Amino acid sequence: MAPSNAKRRKLEHVSSEDDDDDSFAGFSGSEEDSSETAQTSMTAESVGQNLAQGLGLDDGGIDEEPAGKLGSSVHHEQAIFRASREKQAIANEAAMTAQPKQIPVANKISYVRSYESGTSKSGLFKLQVDDMLERVRPRQGKREAAAEAALHRLKQTIEQIAPRPAQSVADAERVLLKEKIVIPYPDPRPSKDVLYKLEYAKPANITVVGSHVLKVASAIDMVVQMPSRLLQSKDYLNYRFFYKRAYYLACVAAALSGAHGEEYSVSYSSMHDDALLPVIQVRPSISPSGVADKPAKANAWQIDIALSTADDVFSAEKLGMSKNCVRNNDEQTKAQDSATPLYNSSLRTCMLMKPYLVLQHKAASSCAAYRDACLMGGLWLDSRRLGSSISRGGFGNFEWGIVVALLLRGGGPNGKALLGPGYSSYQLFKATLQLLALQDLRKKPLVVGEAKLTLESSGSPVIWDAERSHNVLYKMTDWSYQALQSTAKRTLEALGDQRFDAFDSTFTTSVSSRLLDYDCLIELDHATLAKSATANRETSSPLLNDLYAVLRRGLGDRVEEADLHVPPTPDWSIGVARPMQSTGAVTVGLRVNQEHAHRLVDHGPSADNKTEAAAFRAFWGDKAELRRFKDGSILESLVWATEAAGQSVIEQICRHLLQKHFGAKVEGSVRFFDDDCSRLMPKANGNANFQPLMEAYKQLETDIRGLEALPLSIRQIMSADAQLRFSSIEAPSSTHGIKQSIPAAVTLQFEGSSRWPDDLVAVQRTKLAFLLKLSELMNDNVEEVKSRMGLENHGEDVLNQGFLDITYSNGAAFRLRIHHEREQGMLERQMKLKDLDPKTKQISAIALASYKRDFVKGPAHTQAIAQLATRFPVFSGTVRLIKKWFASHLLSNHIPDDIIELFVAQSFIQPYPWSVPSSMQTGFLRTLAWLAKWDWREEPLVVDMSGSGELKDVDYQAIRTRFEAWRKLDPALNRLVLFAASHVDHDGTTWTDGQPSKVVAGRMTALANAAVQAVEAHSIDLNPASLFVSPLEDYDFVLHLSPVAFRSRKKSSKGPVFKNLEVQTQADTSLVGFQPAQDFLAELQNLYGAAIVFFSGVAERKVIAGLWSPLTAPRAWKVNLQYATLPMKTDAEVLAEIDKQSILKEIARLGGNMVESVQINR
Repeated sequence: MAPSNAKRRKLEHVSSEDDDDDSFAGFSGSEEDSSETAQTSMTAESVGQNLAQGLGLDDGGIDEEPAGKLGSSVHHEQAIFRASREKQAIANEAAMTAQPKQIPVANKISYVRSYESGTSKSGLFKLQVDDMLERVRPRQGKREAAAEAALHRLKQTIEQIAPRPAQSVADAERVLLKEKIVIPYPDPRPSKDVLYKLEYAKPANITVVGSHVLKVASAIDMVVQMPSRLLQSKDYLNYRFFYKRAYYLACVAAALSGAHGEEYSVSYSSMHDDALLPVIQVRPSISPSGVADKPAKANAWQIDIALSTADDVFSAEKLGMSKNCVRNNDEQTKAQDSATPLYNSSLRTCMLMKPYLVLQHKAASSCAAYRDACLMGGLWLDSRRLGSSISRGGFGNFEWGIVVALLLRGGGPNGKALLGPGYSSYQLFKATLQLLALQDLRKKPLVVGEAKLTLESSGSPVIWDAERSHNVLYKMTDWSYQALQSTAKRTLEALGDQRFDAFDSTFTTSVSSRLLDYDCLIELDHATLAKSATANRETSSPLLNDLYAVLRRGLGDRVEEADLHVPPTPDWSIGVARPMQSTGAVTVGLRVNQEHAHRLVDHGPSADNKTEAAAFRAFWGDKAELRRFKDGSILESLVWATEAAGQSVIEQICRHLLQKHFGAKVEGSVRFFDDDCSRLMPKANGNANFQPLMEAYKQLETDIRGLEALPLSIRQIMSADAQLRFSSIEAPSSTHGIKQSIPAAVTLQFEGSSRWPDDLVAVQRTKLAFLLKLSELMNDNVEEVKSRMGLENHGEDVLNQGFLDITYSNGAAFRLRIHHEREQGMLERQMKLKDLDPKTKQISAIALASYKRDFVKGPAHTQAIAQLATRFPVFSGTVRLIKKWFASHLLSNHIPDDIIELFVAQSFIQPYPWSVPSSMQTGFLRTLAWLAKWDWREEPLVVDMSGSGELKDVDYQAIRTRFEAWRKLDPALNRLVLFAASHVDHDGTTWTDGQPSKVVAGRMTALANAAVQAVEAHSIDLNPASLFVSPLEDYDFVLHLSPVAFRSRKKSSKGPVFKNLEVQTQADTSLVGFQPAQDFLAELQNLYGAAIVFFSGVAERKVIAGLWSPLTAPRAWKVNLQYATLPMKTDAEVLAEIDKQSILKEIARLGGNMVESVQINR
């Protein structure tokens, strides 16, 4: 259950008003341009039907959810404890949360109806969205006033620019160079001997367009329309329009620089990274010292000045997607000219700036929720690094707004609108997501309006605006559209999950780190890649398209998704030439399919199929080889080295393909980050290293059930150990067989019998007798098995008193405890006795908690985690890596294994805003990211690991109520800090009652935060090992332990080792379960726990660190304190000061040869 109060990406619209920092009251909610007439809201059923028809679905559409996630109130949550009033409490609470906030009249009817029909997901979600929209709506401040003043001055300056007569390309460039202005021609530059002339005349129109006018964002765009008389009918061909546009833009830049050079900074930039469309960027100037001349808030504006032309200056038909407008003069190659959709659409963009502004204004006037839907879409896109620029995918705020506006006018069956004007903002938002997620616009283009031409599948996504003859998605590539589609699908999954608060993952969680998003990152130098044209590659196709096609074909089913990221085009001075396009690095992100990622042999076409075999060899080169397989088939094949060679199969494939198709220089410059975190735990992928122990466990069950002389028959044998749920840090087996440092815990339950005693102490003695009998039978009837009795909980007669260690000859060891189901009832009855003394009552409470943890919740938890490890291939490795992280930071003795497993389960079951992790690295990093933002003070952790929704609404509400009751009972968090529940443990306190403390939980959050910051800062340069190291100087003292404390069995390098002695040592079952370091830590905790907080990482970090408790500060002198003290005289009294030196000497003496040294930091 995701925390709702987690740290969020900043959403507020940054205002320049000084008093806006303290209040959001100044946010403007005015809708001057909106219609004041409320539109009739359609029902959720009609919404779903319309969208289903428009998307070509058999059923579905908008999957509306009932308002089932209720807000919390104290009296309602208390009512949950009373079963007779539970349903009534929930109904009352739903009625309270359904009350709408005060909203504009034009939106009120739509909001109320949309909420009542369930289209706002839940009352809490609706309140969160309303609050978010109120925060992000643009408002007027000093910065906005300064920008508007600059707009007026710039407009006045542009209108006063003197005309420039028509002149040749060479003369025009020479004149502007004298003014230190360079014309931003696109590549290729115009030839100096062309016959057409360049001219500047007064603009036909100057308009402010975009989100600033619509009040959906703070970006400010000014459009200067070129006079139509400057253009000729053939200027749409061969870059002529773009050359004239670049000259016109340079003339504007020269005038602005001359008039406002000291006041404003004027530079060039590529609009949306489109090299054909340079624009002018105007910002407040910076003083020579680098400090802004005005306050920062009033200086943080930017104005983009773009050039447009009339929408009828060129025929729309001649600029269709299938037309070629860059023609070759060579008659022999004219027939090879292909369509130029990007060129044509870029030109259409210049013609449609004003028409699209009109379209959006009409949408905002007819649909009251249009602006809010655009705000929601903009936040969603920004949180996922998606934008209008080509480097960010080619789909941003502008495209979102246009798509919504078009769907309000058409796109449905029979030309009807796909969306209704009465929809709420949430309906518009979710319907647009469903369109992006569910309809493949590459195979089935969406046409809005009556198209005059037939659109065929071109492999590129298409939303065709028939009225304006334009593809809204023209900047999108195959990979960017696939990324947008998968992102939309994941968001819909989060919104459809009634057990998940999707607000944060949808709008506020920033998906900015590529290491968290992708399983593998490949970084290539763009300049080196650009020079890599070879004879084997079609140089006429775009370079990045070639790269994507080669990698996608070569990786095949090993990769589910591949995404390319190119650096954005940098701004450049108006006095210098345009920088090279191929700068920076190209990053390829891969999401792998673990089922096929590690396959070592690939089968190609049959040798009999000459055509396909030749194509296979041409693509793979010398890596392809002909092989005969066991079934007699002879196939073209690829054989890859095992990952033990140092490179994963995916890296081997990518390097081979890059060298084959792009050259050795590209392959030599490539950098990989391919699940590097998993290398810290070799052979952690999958559950193979646990299978020998699991087979031994099955044999144990068979052997016990086969014993005939047991007093009672066996009801069930249950595993209750991390080793038996594939989640222990150290795998219990290796290439040399099973090797366990500790036995795996198993519970044994006999059939019920009336002969069991009714006294708790007698029950424990009876269990010991059963274990003795079981030990005797195992030794007598099962070969190669050694059993050994052990005692525990000395002095606590009502707790479990004994266990039986069973060791097989192959090294598998198990620790059996007997579960008697009547113990719980007997303990509960004893605790209810009124005459029970406090000490006995406390012991009974401890015994009851121990019984539930060891015999009820433990086995159920083990079964649930084991199912997750089978369900998700990388779950086991992720859990082990996270446990290694906790141990490396010395938190193992404070955070139980079961809780760590729930942390990881949360990242797999509710992974939003990402998909389910498909590598150990992403699972590990996403779990750390979740820990960093989890507000454990305010939010419980609730994980339904069943996969079938066993946790119902009532269960969630009851768990939430129990959590809030604990927080009221223990507001200082002295006893319960972390509340973690699951479908097998509704209590939420089974593993965390009494541990960890606030100090430890705070350190866990701080370490996770530091890890996430390191990941974001270093990205592909990250050294994964650095995430597992924290300074020991943070502690007051550190005990450095010797190998003796960890029972090191490594062969000595000094002198010979006798084989018979080695065999005897391995056969010694007395060492099974012996853990000197753990026993030493337990002894220290028992003796000095009142004065010292100990930290240990077991074998991962061979130290025990300590912090002196604040309770040991100097205090008034008294005898019988729990720690050694020294008298300290002051003017007024004698104080007792803790004797740290003596305590540390006692600890060193107690540890003996296990303590190598003591490091004292303070």
